[in-house]
Amino acid sequence: MGRTRFVLVNEGLCPSNSPWYFWSEEDVFMAVSTERFLKDLHFVRRFGAQGTGVVRPAYSGPDLGARDWLASRMAEAGLAVRFDAMGNLFGLAEGQSLLLGSHSDSQPTGGWLDGALGVVAALEVARTSLETGGPAISVVSFQDEEGRFGVTTGSNVWCGGLTQCTADALTDHAGVTLAAARAALGERVGAPVDPSQFTGYVELHIEQGPVLDTAREQIGVVTDIVGIRDRVITLTGAQNHAGTTPMHLRRDAFQGLSAFNAMLNDRLRNVVMPSTVWTIGHVAVAPNASSIVPGQVRFSMQWRDGDIARLDRMQSVIDETLAQVADAHGLDVELGPLLGLDPVTMDAALQARLEAAAEKVAPGKWRLMPSGALHDATNVARCMPVAMLFVPSIGGISHAFEEDTDEVDLVAGLRVLAGAAGVA
Repeated sequence: MGRTRFVLVNEGLCPSNSPWYFWSEEDVFMAVSTERFLKDLHFVRRFGAQGTGVVRPAYSGPDLGARDWLASRMAEAGLAVRFDAMGNLFGLAEGQSLLLGSHSDSQPTGGWLDGALGVVAALEVARTSLETGGPAISVVSFQDEEGRFGVTTGSNVWCGGLTQCTADALTDHAGVTLAAARAALGERVGAPVDPSQFTGYVELHIEQGPVLDTAREQIGVVTDIVGIRDRVITLTGAQNHAGTTPMHLRRDAFQGLSAFNAMLNDRLRNVVMPSTVWTIGHVAVAPNASSIVPGQVRFSMQWRDGDIARLDRMQSVIDETLAQVADAHGLDVELGPLLGLDPVTMDAALQARLEAAAEKVAPGKWRLMPSGALHDATNVARCMPVAMLFVPSIGGISHAFEEDTDEVDLVAGLRVLAGAAGVA
């Protein structure tokens, strides 16, 4: 599916060549400005732009640049701007309000919509509500959702899942501590933002999977978010000469990782469901030289499922397999902190509002669906009712420069978010 372009019609935007979606007169004369929304969304794309994607890791120059620009747009809209100690950026309405948003940091090489869509859409809804005398809407861009230092770290600290002290000790793959990284916030940091001032949280996001795109549907209303477990594991053997060390005498850390991966895949077969996933996504081999037997390998181990008991059983299988591999290859095992979040069910009342808005905006072109990806809403659910909605990802691609969504679907997501917030 290619990108659909829009032509301006009075106060709204109308798709000029969509083969399957049609705007009614009511659609065209909406309160939200789709033109302004798309302009802002493409502007954020400039921060860390690389090819068709973005490189905007948490606390990097492009990340802070994007946050500063978003802060200026929030202030222009009439929202009170606040950065907390983690770098979470808030645009606050007066009094009790509904909180909308997502995150604006990216994967090391990420897509232009992941996170940014939810923040810019939230800004447009809040701005429109202020202009039209609608309900109080606040906006947030959470920090480090993409896990440079852990698992959705910014929202986790804000909602009490991690203390600031514990979070500060976390390190990225280069060994930089979160405390050192967030020092770049400087004078941006203000007073803490109290979660109790918000009545709920709604997050718009790209699906990051192929379901909606394959079905040619526009909206996914999320029912629940899977849980995740994540830890860094280090296998240590003995560095030695690659030409003179007999194979049976080696304590090769990389061979240990290879054996662990093969054994784990086999042993998890009778534990997991088709929707269960596990990933070894980052590997650092030392000393990483052609003629040296690897003495150490450090790798990430992540697993996700919608059932807590299954997540725990998977952890037991992982631990047992590590122990067996270490014994067979003469390796020492070091386990990093076990990070993770439990599965979360969306709030029924907020979900119902999204369903009603989805049926109005995209009748017959939406579905209820779980989220296999982790989101800040999981953490925020500790503090308040939460809900989420998805728009399609073309080809199901995300966490890659090729990530994209048709503009007609981006606008549909904005409209559903506005409708659920009582602004449209």
